[in-house]
Amino acid sequence: MPEHAVAPARTKVLWLARLEYRFHAWRERRARKRLLTPTVTPFPGYAGVDWVRVLGRVLIVPLVKPSERGEYASVRGWRSFAAVPVGFAQVSVRIGDTVHEVVADRGGVIDTVLPATLEPGWQPLEMSVEGGDPVETRVFVVGPDVRFGVVSDVDDTVMVTAIPRPLLAAWNSFVVDEHARQPVPGMSVLLERVTRDNPGAPVVYLSTGAWNIAPTLMRFLRRHLFPPGAILLTDWGPTHDRWFRSGKDHKLSNLDRLAHEFPDVKWLLIGDDGQRDDEIYTRFTSEHPSNVAAVAIRRLSPAEAVLAGGRTAVNDHSAASVPWVTESDGAGLLERLEEVGVVEA
Repeated sequence: MPEHAVAPARTKVLWLARLEYRFHAWRERRARKRLLTPTVTPFPGYAGVDWVRVLGRVLIVPLVKPSERGEYASVRGWRSFAAVPVGFAQVSVRIGDTVHEVVADRGGVIDTVLPATLEPGWQPLEMSVEGGDPVETRVFVVGPDVRFGVVSDVDDTVMVTAIPRPLLAAWNSFVVDEHARQPVPGMSVLLERVTRDNPGAPVVYLSTGAWNIAPTLMRFLRRHLFPPGAILLTDWGPTHDRWFRSGKDHKLSNLDRLAHEFPDVKWLLIGDDGQRDDEIYTRFTSEHPSNVAAVAIRRLSPAEAVLAGGRTAVNDHSAASVPWVTESDGAGLLERLEEVGVVEA
């Protein structure tokens, strides 16, 4: 069972990463002088028969006034990035009657595996920091008899974002009202149908987006009736040895991890041709053919492809060992998956 690890003290850290941490530490000091306190923003995780992958982030969140109806309406993307991450915070995680103490990373992210024996399906747990009120979250426990799961990209797969183009990505991330974000037609129906036909199947939303957008993404998925699932995002910015994190490495490492954590599960991999999903899924399929049920790639429209900076090449998969289908929306992908027998007609 993997455990939370801390980088060795002798590891050479990129100067930009040190500068980023000092900047966040300065922001944290300012926030605490204003008597603001940290809290845990939990993210839905997943679990096996005797372990739980716990996900969340410790933040000092600026106050947002609700509307007259009590809703946080007109939420602009920049608010998600205004929160102050609290590095190396000690977090209490309660699973049943057991409390575990874990430490967030320098960006405030909690991504750790803890021992636990829970019943299959969605199960609650609590997280708290600095003696504050506990915050409840959920993890999806994959039963030992489950043999099918879904991994879906987010950007331009379930949500229209045109994320590869830097300026447009910044506009979508920081300026656009979250209620203006549109779902890709038919994708919620596709995912709901697949999970309905496979009771107990885990759903994992795997994206190169920043952890800052996780609350927005969770509300988007609920609002547009996507099935709930674990969310695996990344932390933008420099690492200890490189200027920017690799989205490709993030996806590949998490796919490899899922293959090792659930060796008997075959995954339906869903993505689009606006980024590198075809390349990533091709590599994963070649390395873990027994862990792939099928691959479904959504083709961007010409207008979406222009906004996204073009399409990536989709290879010829006619000789692939698993079904490989492409279409322009969720309804088309569902039909193709029915034709190849992955979804019952």
